Amino acid sequence: MLHTAEFILTGTRHGRPFAADATWLPTGRPQPVLVFVHGFKGFKDWGHFPLLGRFFAERGFVFVKLNLSHNGLVVGGSGDLEDLEAFGQNNFSLELDDLGQLLDALHVPGATPLPAADLDLRRLYLVGHSRGGSLVLLKAAEDARVAAAATWAAVADLSRYFPEAVLADWQRTGVLHVPNARTGQQLPLDYQIVEDYHAHRARLDLPARLPGLRQPLLLVHGDEDETVPLAALAQLHAAQPTAQTLVVPGATHMLGGAHPWLSPTLPPDAHRVAERTAAFFESLF
Repeated sequence: MLHTAEFILTGTRHGRPFAADATWLPTGRPQPVLVFVHGFKGFKDWGHFPLLGRFFAERGFVFVKLNLSHNGLVVGGSGDLEDLEAFGQNNFSLELDDLGQLLDALHVPGATPLPAADLDLRRLYLVGHSRGGSLVLLKAAEDARVAAAATWAAVADLSRYFPEAVLADWQRTGVLHVPNARTGQQLPLDYQIVEDYHAHRARLDLPARLPGLRQPLLLVHGDEDETVPLAALAQLHAAQPTAQTLVVPGATHMLGGAHPWLSPTLPPDAHRVAERTAAFFESLF
């Protein structure tokens, strides 16, 4: 029988609680652990993401996903973006630290509801969508516990979030607003995200860090991605030519998904990508 568990972590750096959950089939033997990271404006239960838990659990993985602490959601809140102050205070260092804290918790018996006997942490895999794809690559670069990683529609360079045309006004006003087309919100980005990037450039410069990755990688992108152009895949692959790649014909940025997602099955493009991702990790067993 499929098991699910939700749990809360509290950021050691910022003190803000953030939620995570896991889905798995108890088998009495250790299973590989797959951690999924959402992207910008995203969250762990967006659209079809909850269906990924069943898919990967049925393929023999313990599937874990988290809300990054400053993604705008509130523990016990509405389940959608509502804390815009926290959203504005987010930065890439915080996101990497949140992911690292989750990985730490998985390695400490009793820190999560997951039975240690069900976890094979020698096979700890990361999957990230969009900006989450960048984060899993950066985490793999700094954390040898990560055995392999896959990206879906990943951003190739985090500095893309700092367009030269707006930097001067952004610095002067201290905040840049970006629209959320789904909700109609104007989402604030405090200028500190730029300052944090430059202060931690050695950690966050993906084009510089990617060539040094030694873990197996899978890079997936749709050829009709309207948000992160397909050229990003070429850029990532050029920096790490040993990575496997998959271009999905006709697939958009969300791989056919939308929020809310009312179907009981994955969108076809998302299902194809999940199948390829599972097969990639299974090939490493």
